[in-house]
Amino acid sequence: MAQVSQLPCDGDGICMLCKAKPSDLETITCKTCVTPWHVACLSNPPETLASTLQWDCPDCSSPPGDVPLPPPTAPSSHLVAAIRAIEADAFLTDRQKAKKRQELLTGNSHSDKDDRDATNRKSLIGDDVLELFDERLNCSFCMQLPERPVTTPCGHNFCLKCFQKWIGQGKNTCAKCRCVIPSKMASQPRINSTLVVAIRMAKMSKSIVSGGPQKVYHFVHNQNRPDKAYTTDRAQKKGKANAASGKIFVTIPSDHFGPIPAENDPERNQGVLVGECWEDRLECRQWGAHFPHVAGIAGQSSNGAQSVVLSGGYQDDEDHGEWFLYTGSGGRDLSGNKRTSKDQSFDQKFEKSNKALQVSCLKGYPVRVVRSHKEKRSSYAPEKGLRYDGIYRIEKCWRKVGIQGFKVCRYLFVRCDNDPAPWTSDEHGDRPRALPAIPELKKATDITERKEGPSWDFDEKDSRWKWSKPPPTSKKPVETEDSASGKRSRRKVRQSQNMSVREKLLKEFSCLICREVMTLPITTPCAHNFCKSCLEGAFVGKTFLRERSSGGRALRSQKNVMTCPCCPTDISDFLQNLQVNRELLDVIESLKSKIEEGDTSEKLCEEGTDGEEEGKECSSPVGVETRKRAKVVADGGEENGVGGDGDDSPSSPLHVDDLE
Repeated sequence: MAQVSQLPCDGDGICMLCKAKPSDLETITCKTCVTPWHVACLSNPPETLASTLQWDCPDCSSPPGDVPLPPPTAPSSHLVAAIRAIEADAFLTDRQKAKKRQELLTGNSHSDKDDRDATNRKSLIGDDVLELFDERLNCSFCMQLPERPVTTPCGHNFCLKCFQKWIGQGKNTCAKCRCVIPSKMASQPRINSTLVVAIRMAKMSKSIVSGGPQKVYHFVHNQNRPDKAYTTDRAQKKGKANAASGKIFVTIPSDHFGPIPAENDPERNQGVLVGECWEDRLECRQWGAHFPHVAGIAGQSSNGAQSVVLSGGYQDDEDHGEWFLYTGSGGRDLSGNKRTSKDQSFDQKFEKSNKALQVSCLKGYPVRVVRSHKEKRSSYAPEKGLRYDGIYRIEKCWRKVGIQGFKVCRYLFVRCDNDPAPWTSDEHGDRPRALPAIPELKKATDITERKEGPSWDFDEKDSRWKWSKPPPTSKKPVETEDSASGKRSRRKVRQSQNMSVREKLLKEFSCLICREVMTLPITTPCAHNFCKSCLEGAFVGKTFLRERSSGGRALRSQKNVMTCPCCPTDISDFLQNLQVNRELLDVIESLKSKIEEGDTSEKLCEEGTDGEEEGKECSSPVGVETRKRAKVVADGGEENGVGGDGDDSPSSPLHVDDLE
C-alpha cells in the first residue's frame, strides 16, 4: 500500500497525520467536500488569504504532474453543469444535494415526478418512523437504507454489498471518516442484527399506519420453559453429552414436512417463526425445527428429508444466504468411537440420508433449514446457538470430487419462504428467483433434476408459497399436549402487539449487558451493540498490555486478550479508541423525543376530553392507540397492564439471553 502523505482532521478535530488538535486558526476547510485540514501538515498550503476561500483539498483538486489533463468530453461537461445546478439550488438542503449528486454519479437519478410521487406516498402513509430512519441511517454509497447492514468500528453503517465492493477495490478505510478498518472485519464483515430488525419493523410500520394487517416478528423466547433436557443416573458424562430430550412442545410428527403452523403450537399458538433461536440442538428438537440432536439431516430414504442443519461439518459447503450448496453425509470412518472424525476416507453415495435429500429434490418438498453458530465461514450464521431460517427447496443434486479427494453428494438449496430472512429488511418473503450459476456442475456426475412440478410452489393468485400437491402422509405418531400452559405466552404476544411502533423500535436498541435502551451506543467489529459505559465497565481493572519479567530481567510486554461480552472475538484493539455510533444515537434520541411528544399530547387530550361525550377520541395517533388499549383492558378484564414492561415482552428473533 502506498504511503499516505496528506490526511485531513477527523470528526474530533484531530489531525490524522500529526495526531495534534489544531485550533480554528490553524485549519482550513475545503470548499468542495467541506473537510477540515491542518495547514501545517499540507505539502502545498494556500499562499494568500484570498485563496483560502476557493481552496480545494488534495482529494478534490487535480492530480499533480506536468502532463496536462485531457479536455473534458461532452458528457463530462454536462455532468459538471448538472452538479453546479444542484449546488446553486437554494431550495435544497445539504443532505438533498448530496443525495442528488450521488444519484447523478451512479446513474440512478430519478425524475422530479418520481420524487413527487414518493413524497405523496409518504405523506399519505404518514410513516414518520421510516422517514426518520431514511434521514439518519442511509448507506453512504447507495444513499438508501442499508440492505444487510454492516457497522464499522468507527460507527458508520453501510450495505453489505456496498461495503464488500469498497473493500474489493483495495480501500481499507471507512468511506466517511477514513478510519482504518480492521483486516478481520474487512475479510468477513458481520451483519448488524439489531439494525436488521429495526429497519424491518420501520418498513412494516407503513402497513400498520395505513390500516393493513399487522405482522409481528416477535416471539416468546423459550426461557421460561417448564421442561428442559435432563440427565439420569446412567449418564456417563457431565453436561448435555448424555442428556435426554425434554418435552416436545409442538404437536407434529417427526416426519412432518414444511413450516410448523400455529395450530401445532399449543404452548404459544404462533408456530415456529423465522429467526427463532435456541441454545442447543436439544432445545431445537423440542420445538420441532430439527428433531435429530446429532445428525445434520432429518429424513427417510423412502419419504424424503424434512430438515437440515448448517453447522460447518464439511469444508465444501458454500452459504450465500438465499441459496447455499450443502454437502451430504457419510464418507468418514466412524467405527468404534470416532464420532468427531473430519477426514473423509471413501466416496459418498445417494443412500440413507443422502437419498432422503434426493427424494425431496425430485418431489419438490419443502425443507426446514436451521443454521448453527459453528458455521464459522458464513456471514449468515447466528452469533450463538441455532436459528431457524425458514423453508428451502432442493433444486438440483449431484456428485463431485470434494476438497479431500473423495466424491461427495452436493445439493443446491434455494429459499422459498413466505417470511423474510433474518438477515434482510424486506417486508415480504421470497419470490421465485432464477437459479444461480454453479461452476462445479461442469465436472459433476450423477446430476439429478426435478422433471415434474414441485409439491411446494409459489401461487401467483395468492402471492405466497404453499402446497401445490397434497403433502406426504405421516407415518409417525404425534404426542399431544395440554394447551392451558400456553396462556401466559399468548398474553405476552398480545402485549407486544399492543405496543406502539416507536416503543417497539426503541426496545430493539437495547444494550446486551444492561438490557436498557442504549446511551452512547457502541457497535463492536463483531456487530454487537452496547452502551459505552457498560462496555467500559466490563473491562474495568484490565490493562491492554501485561508486563513480564524472568530472573530479574524485563521481558517483552504481552497483549491481553479482551473478548466481547457476547462472543469470543478479541476486541482489545477496538477498546483502545471507542467510537460512538452517532447515526444510531440520533435515531434513539429522535425516537425518545417522539414518544415524549406523544405522551404529552395524550395527557392534553385526556384533560381536554373531561366532561365531553363518552367515546370521543383524541386526535393524536399515539393517544388514540393508548386509549384503545385502555378500552380493551376495561372490556376484557383479564389483561392486566397491556403493553407490559421490558421483562415480560417477547424478544426479537435475534435475541441474546441475559448475561449471567
